[in-house]
Amino acid sequence: MYCPDPFAETRPEILRALIQRYPLATLVSMGGNGLEANHIPLYLAPGEGPQPVLQGHVARTNPLWREAPPDSEVLVIFQGPQHYISPSWYATKAETGKVVPTWNYAVVHAHGPLHVRDDPDWIRQQMGALTAQQENGFTPPWQVDDAPRDFTERLIQQVVGIEIPISRWMGKWKVSQNQPLCNRDSVVAHLEQQKQPDSGVMAEYVLASLKDGKKDHPG
Repeated sequence: MYCPDPFAETRPEILRALIQRYPLATLVSMGGNGLEANHIPLYLAPGEGPQPVLQGHVARTNPLWREAPPDSEVLVIFQGPQHYISPSWYATKAETGKVVPTWNYAVVHAHGPLHVRDDPDWIRQQMGALTAQQENGFTPPWQVDDAPRDFTERLIQQVVGIEIPISRWMGKWKVSQNQPLCNRDSVVAHLEQQKQPDSGVMAEYVLASLKDGKKDHPG
């Protein structure tokens, strides 16, 4: 991923927070027909160890788990908030007119080998962990055990678990850091007026980039 230094994000806690907030991943691997992309919600297992681990499951009929070479890395992409930025939002437009459109976004790229976990107990635990993460804040939260056991056991037999120990990961936070302060302030103001998906969240990201040392970055 091309990532100029001002946009680079390497802090594990920030990368982890985005993955937890936007768990639907694009998993890119080499398959029987060349490059393949699968869209799979992945759970980032807790722990701050040296090697974070992504966990998920795919349909047994999905060739991914059979075709991905065991000794080569897959690429996992987590897409955070994104938003078009109009040049008319920049304060400097009135001064120089030297402004152009751009796109703000935040993403995490993770690399690692894909391991197969064809184990019903492992899959049930993974499903329960991901469900608990996504149901957090719901009243009442739904749990896997709320469904009849024989029903979920049949479904578990139809999927295969996957696990990806992350060998390297990085984030790209392109959130107007290359603009002067007046333009970043005006971008936030216009984003807060928009009614588009991610407008408010992107305003949070731009605001966070204004803080010294990029502290308190939203995930």
